[in-house]
This record gives sequence, structure tokens and C-alpha cells, in this order.
Amino acid sequence: MSVDWLVAHRLLTVLLGGGLCLGAWAQGARSSAPPPDPADLQAPAGSAQRQEIRAHLIPLRYTTLASEIGARVRRLPFGEAQAFKAGDILVSLDCSVQQAQRDKARAELTGAEAALEANQRLAKLNAVSELELVLAGTALERARAEIGAQDALIAKCTVLAPFNGRVAEQKVREQQFVQPGQVLLDVLDDSTLELEFLAPSSWLRWLREGYALRVTIDETRKSYPARLTRIGARVDPVSQSVKVAATIDGRFPELMPGMSGRILVTPPRP
Repeated sequence: MSVDWLVAHRLLTVLLGGGLCLGAWAQGARSSAPPPDPADLQAPAGSAQRQEIRAHLIPLRYTTLASEIGARVRRLPFGEAQAFKAGDILVSLDCSVQQAQRDKARAELTGAEAALEANQRLAKLNAVSELELVLAGTALERARAEIGAQDALIAKCTVLAPFNGRVAEQKVREQQFVQPGQVLLDVLDDSTLELEFLAPSSWLRWLREGYALRVTIDETRKSYPARLTRIGARVDPVSQSVKVAATIDGRFPELMPGMSGRILVTPPRP
């Protein structure tokens, strides 16, 4: 056997062995590759990559109630987390001093009415000057105005519920003296909850009110339907984002303000 034939035989063996090893390596690489993301497989044709955005729940209506006068808290009919209806008394203040001042104003009103009647009778007899008659009428108007002022002040002795809702937090306790402007209660309307989140400003090209989406809440580990209701009035130039709000479709008792979750959105391709 010639030397050339042996060299050719060995070279062919090396090439065949290398090809088999390369094929085995390629097959192993394909088998060890991670499976495709189901979200990518379910994304509609012609859509961009699906994005995840953090969002949190806020009540549709909420406010802080404060005292408009200085007085002692007489009664708090509703405790924290208790539900109330619009017009219910949430805080009752002790206004005994204000009521006494109103009684005094009513007595002065009665005297002013009697003085004006007497001066009018004397005027018919030319027994009183025109100035005294005018001053009597002015005193009557002043007494009536004082009654109106006292009535308005006493009306502030009760804090009424502005809407149907629940007490989120009590800032004061019964028998505590409060000053004008002091916070009394935080109240909210949890009948309708909103999702609030920040969206990229580039989405303003296609994002519109009524856009349907779903949110997965961390605390409940459930998914809920929502619909876009508001888009912010300005774009943050630093983060290039805009504030967006969506309303939860339906009533879900397990949801509470303050819960957070994630929204999966697939923007359309530009």
C-alpha cells in the first residue's frame, strides 16, 4: 500500500468524524435552547413586543374633611372602614356657644322689629324725625344679617358626607377640641376603582379613551378587565411618560384602593 493512499485515507476519516461531531453539537444546541415565550406566540400579527407596566388602584372620588370652626368633637357616628351615604353626618361638633350667640341675635332682631314699628307709628303723627326712622330700619336689617351669619356658623357644626363611600382614616377622636382647618377624616368612594399608571409618551399616537386592557393584581393574583378613561394633560419631559387612568369594569369586593399590579400591553407597530 502506497504512502499517498494511507494519507488520503486518514484525511477522509478525520473529515467524516468532524462532520458527525458538528451535527451532534448543533442538535444538542437546539435541544438545550429555551422554549419560546407564550406571550410572544400569542401576540397578534403586525404587533410590537408586549410590554409590562406597573399600575396601582385609586378610588374614583376621595377627599379630606376638615373643621371650619373651633369646637369640641361631640360625636363621630362612623368608624374607620364603615360605609356611609351622601348627606349622612360624619362629624358632630359641640356648638353650644354658637347657639347661644344665635339666640342673642334673635332677641336683638325682635327688639329691632318692635322699635321700627313704634317709630313708624310715631312718624304718622310727625312725632319722630326721618333720621330716627331710617336708623330703626337699619338696625332691623343688621339684626337679620346677624341671624343669617349665626345660622351659617351653626351649619358648620355638622360635617356631612359629600358622596357615598367609606371612612378611610379618622384623624381626631371624640371629646377632642379641634381648630379651624384641622383635618377630621379621610373619606373615599370605593364603588368604582381606577388604575393609574405611567405610559410612554410615544403611545399617544395610538392610545385612546375606551382602549380595553387587563390588569393582574399582586395581592389577589387575579386578572381583571379595565378600560381606559383618561389620558394626562401633559408629558413629563424627563421620563417621556404620560399619566393614564383606566376604570375597572365590574364590581369586585376583594379589590381595595392602594393595591398594585401589572398591565400587559402590546403596542401596534408604527
